[in-house]
Amino acid sequence: MKWLLAVLAAVAVVPFLREWWRPRMAGGARQSAPGRFANLSRGLTHFRWLGPEDGPVGVCVHGLTTPAFVWTPIAEGLAAKGFRVLVYDLYGRGHSDRPRGMQDADFFVGQLEELLASQEVTGEFTLLGYSMGGAIAASFTARHPDRVRQLVLLAPAGIGHDLGPAARLMAQLGIFGSWLMHLVYARSYRRATDAERTLESRVEGIVDLQQAELRYRGFIPAVLASMRGILDEPMADSHRKVCAAAVPVLAVWGGEDDVIPIAGKATLREWNPDARHAVIEGAGHALAYTHPDEVLSALEAE
Repeated sequence: MKWLLAVLAAVAVVPFLREWWRPRMAGGARQSAPGRFANLSRGLTHFRWLGPEDGPVGVCVHGLTTPAFVWTPIAEGLAAKGFRVLVYDLYGRGHSDRPRGMQDADFFVGQLEELLASQEVTGEFTLLGYSMGGAIAASFTARHPDRVRQLVLLAPAGIGHDLGPAARLMAQLGIFGSWLMHLVYARSYRRATDAERTLESRVEGIVDLQQAELRYRGFIPAVLASMRGILDEPMADSHRKVCAAAVPVLAVWGGEDDVIPIAGKATLREWNPDARHAVIEGAGHALAYTHPDEVLSALEAE
């Protein structure tokens, strides 16, 4: 019986030890970072500016697993049109720090508020959010409608997203869900991203860049904390507040998106009848890097 208990204990602890053995995002790991760092209240945030210093400001918020590099083709396109574009890594991703705790709307909106203050962004700006970044951007706009000139949502989470039954299980089952997440998520994420290697991406080597996130301690717990946090929060109230404040909203949807289904368009229309919509036919959830020109065209049409 003792040996069986020992085996069970080892099985229980190994996934957490594997996470602890991963290197921290620090020092040498940050040598390849293309931007700069802001020392905010919860840790370092990696960010980068593109475009002319005197251009209108655009701020880009990425999603659950893929850091700021996901915005590269769109940010470069906006910069070429004269925008001053700020991209940054959310806590737990990319070259930013990995603080522990719940990653809810307060957590992410606080990071953005502090980053903007550190960069002395005080006037109105265009706020763009992709996937989970759409939920963050909508939450920020609901709290600061006077600061946002236009809200642009690319395949926004919080309007009927579907991460699958396994993700729902891991998000809902407490410590067992955490154990399961550490046990299977890395393998599942590699399999999901490998399936996209045939996509024509405007971010070179994006699958390898995505999978590199798994090397560092804190990424998997951050994904789980977001699944249990902002991705589990109701968003109707935020979108209704954005509508009441008359902030212009453009929502861009992938016609073949199976993560944020296009059915979300009807839900957003109910919450915000004034929002404008564009559908990119043939695009899936990766539209930010597979169809950046179409996204930029949708923005130009505004």
